[in-house]
Amino acid sequence: MARMSPFKIQPHNRLQEWVAEEKGYFGDEALDYTFHWAGTADGLGVGRHYHINGSVQSTEEAPSEVKSGAFETMEAGRTCDISAACHWAVNMAASGQHGKMWGHAYSVTPAGIYVAFDSTIRRPEDLKGREVGVGYHSGSHFSALQALEAFLQPDDINLKFIGSPNDRVAQLLDRRVESANVFGMQSYIVEQQGFRKVVDTSFMIGFLISGQDVEMSDVEKYFTALRRAQRDIDVEHQQYTHYYLREMADEFKPLVDVRAFGPGERIVFEPYTREVYEQTHRWMKKLELFPADQTATADYRSAVLV
Repeated sequence: MARMSPFKIQPHNRLQEWVAEEKGYFGDEALDYTFHWAGTADGLGVGRHYHINGSVQSTEEAPSEVKSGAFETMEAGRTCDISAACHWAVNMAASGQHGKMWGHAYSVTPAGIYVAFDSTIRRPEDLKGREVGVGYHSGSHFSALQALEAFLQPDDINLKFIGSPNDRVAQLLDRRVESANVFGMQSYIVEQQGFRKVVDTSFMIGFLISGQDVEMSDVEKYFTALRRAQRDIDVEHQQYTHYYLREMADEFKPLVDVRAFGPGERIVFEPYTREVYEQTHRWMKKLELFPADQTATADYRSAVLV
């Protein structure tokens, strides 16, 4: 039976989907699609008048700790057909049969742990025992640990689970947290506000297919369109940085000039291999990053679509 509903795409604060939409690459593939934002019941439709305002929590009202992140949204069941998150969380979610990981592409995002320009923290070693704001079970959590392993003992790494990427930016700007790990668009925001990168934490992002009746032909059309968009971004990303405003919180827009932003997350059209899958899974289990009830046994054949 033919699929009746549009292919639901969840954006990820990057340029590729917006370039593919505006330049008609999805249309060229005859992909019936809609953009679908987390927490919404319906898709956002297809058109040229998007405004997806990522939320920012008041730093005065922010809880001291947020123990829910990207993995938990996948565990609960995402309502889109395809979405993205750090490859650690997608790896574990797919291992637990909370969707399937796409095995023919991944992306890499610029990221770093940032501090204020006048901070006494100058080197990664200076983060010993100091709070680093991250998002629980999300890319900033895992990439901070991975990056700091080269400089600090595990007991000397002090992560504070703040919440969303926007919340980490807000707490940095308001000096509510001494340092925070941010990536992509959010890293460009704090850089323009004078924050310094103490250590690079760039990391891989995976794609999760979570719909129950997703046609693989739709997935292939989606990635064919993104491949064309990626090429455009590689050639001259400056033409497309205005798309960042589509997903930027209104609170941050007066602070930045997106014309000076970089290309952000880059999609790599190479396999997410068994070796990478198993190595990543072993690392998470070694550090006991998930409780027993969330930790699944690694099975590349059932978790990854190749």
